[in-house]
Amino acid sequence: METGNHTSASEFLLLGLSSRPERRELIFGLFLDMYPVGAAGNLLIFLAVGSDSQPHTPMYFLLSSLSLVDFCFISATVPKMLVNIQTKTQSISYGGCLAQIYFCILLANMDSFLLTAMAYDRYVAICHPLRYSTVMSLWICALMLGSSWLIASSHSLLHTLLMARLEFCASNVISYFFCDLVPLLQLSCSKTQLNQLMILLVGGLIVLIPFLGILIAYVHIVSAVLKFPSARGKQKAFSTCGSHLTAVIFFYGTITGVYLSPSSSHSADKDSLASVMYMVVTPMLNPFIYCLRNQDMKGAVRKLVSVKSPPHGL
Repeated sequence: METGNHTSASEFLLLGLSSRPERRELIFGLFLDMYPVGAAGNLLIFLAVGSDSQPHTPMYFLLSSLSLVDFCFISATVPKMLVNIQTKTQSISYGGCLAQIYFCILLANMDSFLLTAMAYDRYVAICHPLRYSTVMSLWICALMLGSSWLIASSHSLLHTLLMARLEFCASNVISYFFCDLVPLLQLSCSKTQLNQLMILLVGGLIVLIPFLGILIAYVHIVSAVLKFPSARGKQKAFSTCGSHLTAVIFFYGTITGVYLSPSSSHSADKDSLASVMYMVVTPMLNPFIYCLRNQDMKGAVRKLVSVKSPPHGL
């Protein structure tokens, strides 16, 4: 294989969501507002569950895990983008780029697995309530979580190592706000067939299997809820599941469009917008969708805030 100028050994340039200065200022203000809300909301939920003795059921265990993952997810890209806009620089080191790839894939996979685990939790609670304490014990939840971290870290390491073997001999400009697989493959002057094959096969399975699990769970949930004698019970169940299903559609719809669609259909602007949806918007909304609408969770958050806040007069 011919070697070229290894621009990958030094740095890449991230164009961000827009190259126009006035739009970049608008984007900076928008994300500067969104990031603290999303980060604080997810971190608050995680700390509230950990510090309160009441919500230690499997559902809250999964919620706290999702909140921690989402906090890390938005922190993996947004702060770097804000710093680049504020300092009017666009560079990211080669090592920093690979690190972003690793953590973004890892955390996206964990989001996917946790969404699936939460769907399974709802399925057991609604369809098999008498077996819930046995099937969804904290030990089983911990086992699912540990297995998810192992699979997700292995998958992200695979793609990071495959990306590290590529050469970048011409342009080093990435039309994204973070380092991602698709734009980097488009820049590489090496053969990328193996990378693309792994995205479709391994990545496709890791996206498809959890999604099918969620779909099957909801088929059983809907069938069970329709048999409820109480209209109020049906409304409550559909309302709770509807919030989760909305997040699932946002997450899987955008991530499938970016990674599993044909390469000829890729557009930098469309892919960037889709990436913002599953990497920033969905994690930011998750605390409100899953936790802050729940009375027990609200109580845990209030208790945490009251403990952290000093009494008046001190």
